[in-house]
Amino acid sequence: MRAAFIIFEGMTALDFVGAYDPLTRLGTMNLREDFAWDVCALTNEVRDNTGLRFAPTRVGGSLGTYELLVVPGGYGTRELVEDGAFLDWLRTAAACDLKASVCTGSLLLGAAGFLEGRRATTHPSAFEELKKFCAVSDERVVDEGDVITAGGVTAAIDLGLHLCERLAGAEAKEKIRRQMDYH
Repeated sequence: MRAAFIIFEGMTALDFVGAYDPLTRLGTMNLREDFAWDVCALTNEVRDNTGLRFAPTRVGGSLGTYELLVVPGGYGTRELVEDGAFLDWLRTAAACDLKASVCTGSLLLGAAGFLEGRRATTHPSAFEELKKFCAVSDERVVDEGDVITAGGVTAAIDLGLHLCERLAGAEAKEKIRRQMDYH
């Protein structure tokens, strides 16, 4: 299984890292030996909303070869929902078996057309913005089969653990949760 973790200018770091940490433990803890990942962006460097710098492992190119797409949120999403080049890039993930987002990352999934006819969630401050793309839920994690969305920032960890269970089972999720000391 190959995962693409999307990063972009103005993202919220915990949205990214909160899902990245438990998911990558699938591989590092040998719970799913076929789990591999890339951190993907359209630029060689990305800064979160506070200036923290991230370097992607892959710049540009189609996202269609991945089975899992994970999109964080952050203030940068407000501009990206209108950015045709970014949305076209995100749409290359249409064939991905599983698409997930944290916080306002769901706005990007919606703008790319992945939330049509579905329920989704986001940070409560963005519920109104999300309504133009889908039915909005206030659940912490909304699993619609091939699209999973999570609420505000700290829900990233919940999303990561939920995905671990989907990809490797309840026992693997529990091992990761204990290793992370997450209650």
